Formats: sequence, C-alpha cells, structure tokens
Amino acid sequence: MTTDRNVYGTELEPCSTDPMTGFLRDGCCRRVESDRGRHELCAVMTESFLEFSKANGNDLITPNPEFDFPGLEPGDRWCLCLGRWLDAVEADCAPPVVLEATHEAVLRDVEPDLLRAHEYDGNGDAR
Repeated sequence: MTTDRNVYGTELEPCSTDPMTGFLRDGCCRRVESDRGRHELCAVMTESFLEFSKANGNDLITPNPEFDFPGLEPGDRWCLCLGRWLDAVEADCAPPVVLEATHEAVLRDVEPDLLRAHEYDGNGDAR
C-alpha cells in the first residue's frame, strides 16, 4: 500500500472530518484517478471565496443532504477542486491552503511559491 504525500513530500495529513471532506469522503484530499475535479487542495473557507464560488455556479454554502453535503461556513476546511482554486487566485479571493493536507499532485499545475503565498497561517488568513 502506498502512502499519499503532501506538497512537502511527507505523509498527507487529513484536511477535515467535521465536515467530512475529500472525494472519497475520508477526510483527505487524495489524488483519485476517477476524480475529474481534482479535489486535491485543502483550503480554509472564507466568506469571499464562498460567495465567489456560489456566484460562479458552485454553491458550497447551502446544505445538500441528497449528496451528504452539510454546507460550508468560513473557517471550515474543505478539499477544493484545483481549477476552482486557481480561478479564485485570478479573482483575488483564493482561500488559504493547508499545505500539509494538500496532495503533492497539485505541484504538477501550481508553482510552490504560489502555494506558499496562500499558506494558511492558523488564523484563517494566508501568510
């Protein structure tokens, strides 16, 4: 069995179990071949990002029990689609990233300096 690695090359840490996140709903932002959305990036939700995502067709605020989705609030950690996070970077509202819980596969498409610029500082902000 292989161990998933984070962007530091160490063991991938869980992103969140409350709410339960990840493509596999196991709490981790794993690289899963069948996941076309690439939910590999662990982010801490902000009001501005949640509103941006809703305005762009992905309402992460409203609960959707049919899909076992609780709805998110600022401060919640969630495995985001890599493309949506990159869109938010362009719109200057990208949420901070928990690098220890972000899969190393994102490094194929995102420069390490960009990730570090959005690194979660423990207070809900990027460093």
